[in-house]
Amino acid sequence: MHPLTWWLWSALLATTLVRLQNPWVTIGVVIATSLIVYQFKSDGPWADSFQWAMKLALVVIGFRVFIGVVIGVPVPGTTLFNIPQIPLPNWMAGITLGGPVTRERISSAAIESLTIASIIILFGAATALTNPRALLRAMPPMFYEVAMVLVIATSLTPQLVANLKRIRIAQKMRGINTKRFLSWRQIAMPLLEDSLARALDLAAAMDSRGYGVSRKRSKYRPQKFMFRDLLMISSSILFLAVSI
Repeated sequence: MHPLTWWLWSALLATTLVRLQNPWVTIGVVIATSLIVYQFKSDGPWADSFQWAMKLALVVIGFRVFIGVVIGVPVPGTTLFNIPQIPLPNWMAGITLGGPVTRERISSAAIESLTIASIIILFGAATALTNPRALLRAMPPMFYEVAMVLVIATSLTPQLVANLKRIRIAQKMRGINTKRFLSWRQIAMPLLEDSLARALDLAAAMDSRGYGVSRKRSKYRPQKFMFRDLLMISSSILFLAVSI
């Protein structure tokens, strides 16, 4: 697959879900995305990004529903339960802290959180399915510097996850318990040192290859869009057109 295919596909699907605001369609897209990721993901360190995106999406859903229950604008409907209400100043009129919690209030918060979570999952899928270096090579020259920043940012999480796994395995082999609450102290320092070492290696590699010396880029083998790439992008464009 072309490196830009998954990112264009994810961006178009995310735009469609934001327009629709339909929880059933959102759940269906998330399930289909999960199946696609587990079918096409590679063995690279960036492949684990999708699992972390799923965990972050669940945290977002839980946090948004909690905030919608405790703090928010009263929504009339069927009252499920009541929580103690704390009076707020006059300049915060229209916002309640506590009080009756209705089914419509929870469903509204859940639908909003599902949309946000689906966007996180879609771009997590794009990160898991795309080699960051291949994505950087496929970007047009005019967007190369911006793309380099984005690629470094998107590849940071997979590298940290891979380093974290390696550090935990090494500590387990030394008999160190990594499941304790305060075990992050024993992991944070090696993780920081390894991240700094990788950053210095990257800077030295870019300097040795003459990065930034010439504005003109060359490609040994330009990668073109194939039929399956156009099929994936066309399906997401069609989905977006139907939602308009």
